[in-house]
Amino acid sequence: MAGELDPRFGWPLSPKPAVVRPFQAPSGPYGPGHRGVDLAVAPGQQVLAAGPGVVVFAGLVAGRPVVSIDHDGGLRTTYEPVVPSVPVGTQVWRGQPVGVVEAGHPGCPVEACLHWGVRRGEEYLNPLPLVQTGLAIRLKPWTG
Repeated sequence: MAGELDPRFGWPLSPKPAVVRPFQAPSGPYGPGHRGVDLAVAPGQQVLAAGPGVVVFAGLVAGRPVVSIDHDGGLRTTYEPVVPSVPVGTQVWRGQPVGVVEAGHPGCPVEACLHWGVRRGEEYLNPLPLVQTGLAIRLKPWTG
């Protein structure tokens, strides 16, 4: 479950985008749902790797451009519709550009949307709890 995972990702867009369609877990493997979040974006805007990983797919799925990145812990992030700027096999770092958004995501209520999804194996996760929202505070030992 997503609650078992520490926040480890950054936003795939800069500045922080508005969420225009939230995650809705599917009712089953083939059931309805929204397997990610839609983020408001300008067509042609750069998309950033949410975390370090390796590009495992950069091409078309059902006629739409998609980039997928495998991360530690069995997580895979997917970005759509994104025209890739990195080939398969590329090691990427958090915040590194991986492509640009293309207009035309179905169901997008604004000019353009980035559909950002995360899965672990075949389980789709809500990506929002995985975004680091602030700095971690660590206390140093006091040696008074």
